[in-house]
Amino acid sequence: MGIFKRNKSATMVSQERLLDFLGITGRGEAINEVTYFACLKILSEAVGKLPLKVMKITEDGGVEKATDHQDYRLLSIRPNPYMTATHFWSTTEYNRSHHGNAYVWIRGSGKDKSLWVLPPDNVQVWVDDKGIWNKKNAIWYIFNSPSTGKSYRIPYDSVMHFKTSSSFDGILGMSVRDKLRMSIDASNTAQEMLNGLYKSGFTAKAVLQYTGNLNDDLAKKFTENIENYATGKIDTVKSIIPIPLGSSLSPLNVNLADNQFLDLKKYSALQIAAAFGIKPNQINDYEKASYAASEQQQLAFYVDTLLYILKQYEEEITTKLLSKEDVVNGYYAKFNVAVILRADFKTQLEAMASAVQNAIYTPNEARAYLDKKALPGGDNLICNGNMMPLVLAGAQYGGGEKE
Repeated sequence: MGIFKRNKSATMVSQERLLDFLGITGRGEAINEVTYFACLKILSEAVGKLPLKVMKITEDGGVEKATDHQDYRLLSIRPNPYMTATHFWSTTEYNRSHHGNAYVWIRGSGKDKSLWVLPPDNVQVWVDDKGIWNKKNAIWYIFNSPSTGKSYRIPYDSVMHFKTSSSFDGILGMSVRDKLRMSIDASNTAQEMLNGLYKSGFTAKAVLQYTGNLNDDLAKKFTENIENYATGKIDTVKSIIPIPLGSSLSPLNVNLADNQFLDLKKYSALQIAAAFGIKPNQINDYEKASYAASEQQQLAFYVDTLLYILKQYEEEITTKLLSKEDVVNGYYAKFNVAVILRADFKTQLEAMASAVQNAIYTPNEARAYLDKKALPGGDNLICNGNMMPLVLAGAQYGGGEKE
């Protein structure tokens, strides 16, 4: 077959058929639902706020930060001259959630290495199943630069590709907006109706009854005059509608409560949030939430939503950015999720004290967790002197025997 293209037009055929089967057809790309963008904000900022570092497994089986690694600063501080790590990774996640795919171009090598976010709409994925481009079954990324107009053929190992969990071929991800098209369209229609009511001053349609025979032009002019009074277009009159003798005005009231407008809006918002994996309390729905359960809700958000996303990032970065030699030597990329799982200050102190007393943390490690400087003598593990190994349990009752 040679070289064939793997992009939305090629891979979304089965997805579009599935969406049609489910009745999710949509009316266009415009997305006016504020909940959609709120969810994008929550996910992108959640990834952006987590410190991303290069870690190393030491010879004794421990783990430490590899601050001397050449890619440490690239991941945790400055991926390129124009973006901080926080903004870079939040932008990458925003593209992944909105477009279904995010592409990061690895340029240069060694100290000159830099990372660049590619616009997903300008990237095409090609598979060379005949080896025409030197390697059989290789995946290539074709980037059409919108600024220069040039096309760049980038090999697979020079692009970090992050995708959503919804994928029919494992190469390209399906965007949330495609899965939510029907729900978003319904929300847009409801929002348009509400906007129309705002513009009309919440004045619904009405039936104007009058006596006499009026031709179409006179009836139209008569109705327009009444409507100008009703909508406040006449500046000198704000609250009085003059009705000629023999005429009556009967409004056709639109009751938002009777039409369950607010319930439908809330249900639509929850659908959108669920598609992103966002919890109701994160979009200000606190009906079943409380401050006492906030820590558990944050943990649920990490386990149910962020864990899959972060694991994908860590695997792709470790595979594409770090060399094979680095991976063999125990280097890997890791997000510090403790940032979002931290409890209140009192609980933190109790947890650190328990970890130090049970020889899990050294005092200086606990102080570093709380952003305190190290002190002399604080690098030794300590524990309760009454504790003994399990194999010696009961030895004190042995009647003086050495064993």
